[in-house]
Amino acid sequence: MLIAADKFKGSLTAVEVAERVTAGLRRVLPDLEVAALPVADGGDGTVAAAVAAGFERREVRVTGPLGDEVTAAFALRGDTAVVEMAEASGLQRLPAGVFAPLTASTYGSGELLRAALDAGARTIVFGVGGSATTDGGAGLLAALGARFRTADGESVPPGGGGLAELASADLSGLDPRLADVEFVLASDVDNPLTGPKGAPAVYGPQKGASADDVAALDAALAHYAKVLEEAVGPRAAEYAASPGAGAAGGIGYGALLVGARFRPGIEVMLDVLGFASALEGTELVITGEGSLDEQTLHGKAPAGVATAARAAGKDVVAVCGRLALPPQALGRAGIRRAYALTDIEPDVAKCIADAGPILERVAENIARDFLT
Repeated sequence: MLIAADKFKGSLTAVEVAERVTAGLRRVLPDLEVAALPVADGGDGTVAAAVAAGFERREVRVTGPLGDEVTAAFALRGDTAVVEMAEASGLQRLPAGVFAPLTASTYGSGELLRAALDAGARTIVFGVGGSATTDGGAGLLAALGARFRTADGESVPPGGGGLAELASADLSGLDPRLADVEFVLASDVDNPLTGPKGAPAVYGPQKGASADDVAALDAALAHYAKVLEEAVGPRAAEYAASPGAGAAGGIGYGALLVGARFRPGIEVMLDVLGFASALEGTELVITGEGSLDEQTLHGKAPAGVATAARAAGKDVVAVCGRLALPPQALGRAGIRRAYALTDIEPDVAKCIADAGPILERVAENIARDFLT
């Protein structure tokens, strides 16, 4: 039995999901052998999943999205680092109810990457998602040695809004160590930088951006890409249109500019966490996340786990807070059956507040249906 589930956002971490499912299964089958491999798709929780898989947690002081200092973590095993941009520049770093769509910066994410380089990383998996920012990765690049100037020769203000004032870009001072690392951009979204499907239009509103803010950010990022094209050539325009450039407010674009290779986040993380070897000797895999819905089918952790497990001939069931997919869609994703907390407790607020105990009851049902 292998539990490879993501977090239930706002209720349980991926580690806690595994613990609760294990407790429920063993209530029915006390001697059941259970292995846990908490997973993530590159968004918040990615470092925690790596640490649970045996990576060392490293902490460093970096610049938060609003310019204040925060303590952020990355994970290290040998010369492989897992870096999560949300640790430095995520919505989780903003005070409750506070948004800064025009001024939030990814500078701290660049500092976090620099800390991984300082720690000797030769392979960096850069998980992006859950960002508070829409600055096209300008802050990240600045922390790694790039210079962005206004017409007056001053540094551009932080955040995507400030890029409207950008007059020149100089990437010649980028950290030379970037050329010698394998740099993987791990994301569950494939949006370009700008346009109707770009970072401001699709993700700006969830970061507090008004319609006017979205328009301003889209124009500023398009201008930013144009200035970068003048500085580094046509590849800047190519990257702006590439899948993943719009990830996490465009930080994907900044990562691509310094040599990152885009891969679906869950695929990368399953490789890094050793999912293939964890599958050996198990016949049933339990995956899941807080909400199984249409988004799940487009690169989220449960779909990636199910695809990999089914390819290895393993059965897959899922747990979730709420289920918004019909059985046919689950079947096409490789999931035999899904068990939702709301099947036991219809009140969503209670499911969120008491997710742990309810999940244990869900796991009891899985044990009865599939293991006895």
